[in-house]
Amino acid sequence: MNILLVRVSSLGDVLHNLPMVADILRHHPDANIDWVVEEGYVSLVRLNPHVRKIIPFALRRWRKSLGDKATRAELKAFFATLREQRYDYVFDTQGLLKTGIIMGAARVNRGGQKVGLANGSEGSGYEGISRIFHSKSIPLDPRTHAVARGRLVAGAALGYPVDVEPDFGLPGPSTAKRPQWMPAEDYAVFFHGTARDAKKWPAANWIDTANALAPMPVLLAWGSPNEKREAEAIAGGAPNAVVLPKLSMDEAIALARNAGLAIGVDTGLTHIAAAFVRPTIELYCDSPKWKTEGNWSPRIVNLGDKGAPPSVPEVLAAVGRLKGQP
Repeated sequence: MNILLVRVSSLGDVLHNLPMVADILRHHPDANIDWVVEEGYVSLVRLNPHVRKIIPFALRRWRKSLGDKATRAELKAFFATLREQRYDYVFDTQGLLKTGIIMGAARVNRGGQKVGLANGSEGSGYEGISRIFHSKSIPLDPRTHAVARGRLVAGAALGYPVDVEPDFGLPGPSTAKRPQWMPAEDYAVFFHGTARDAKKWPAANWIDTANALAPMPVLLAWGSPNEKREAEAIAGGAPNAVVLPKLSMDEAIALARNAGLAIGVDTGLTHIAAAFVRPTIELYCDSPKWKTEGNWSPRIVNLGDKGAPPSVPEVLAAVGRLKGQP
């Protein structure tokens, strides 16, 4: 059986789609699974050894130069690669027009199915027009957890129950030589940055938490000039905190993969640390906890909720609980 997964973005959403792979192979061990994903997230999907072929999609880059000959050639090559294989099932678990178009262009065998979401979750960017590309649309409760959505869609189409904890198919901490910016000893990482200000935790809270963790090194990741300034402000109040250089996606994933402790707001890299089952504290300040909370391991603590950010004492109490986990 040949299966194509279409989940192109964002980082956290691609991560939350990974357990579909283990579910499918648990019930159909002969299946070949391919995946269409934004080129920036290829390295994440590549960590799952059970994905046969990754087809990079570069819309974020292409739309800046759609009139260029080179861009048109890349688009043509993308669709040619997409159509090389006929599939028995194509799953679009994002539910957008752009992912629907990808699904529509994919080829299926006689009797093959193109399966997607019949509805979005609360607060999602779901686009109902995507259903025109489906041969089957699966309805879900609007408050279904982000990890469960894709799993339930595949289970409904392929006829199996979703009744085990999610398996992201990710490796454990790396034993390779660490890069120069990564301490040899256990470190904490703060994923403080996020695009929406309301989801952020105050800088004073990060400083107090970093000081309470001393002498443990605290690494501060950033992805934009504004996030770098925020990291520098935190480091200015905590002698054990270090502002990292700008990291590639591979390096950022390695940062999460090897952390002795990860504390972060509701953002992709925090969820990656949780998927690697590192000791992780997820902070919810202005987004609903039910949607993305790490609920598959006691090594993950979820604090706060929409409109109810956690306090520093709550975070430090969670650190104490995690220290008792194996």
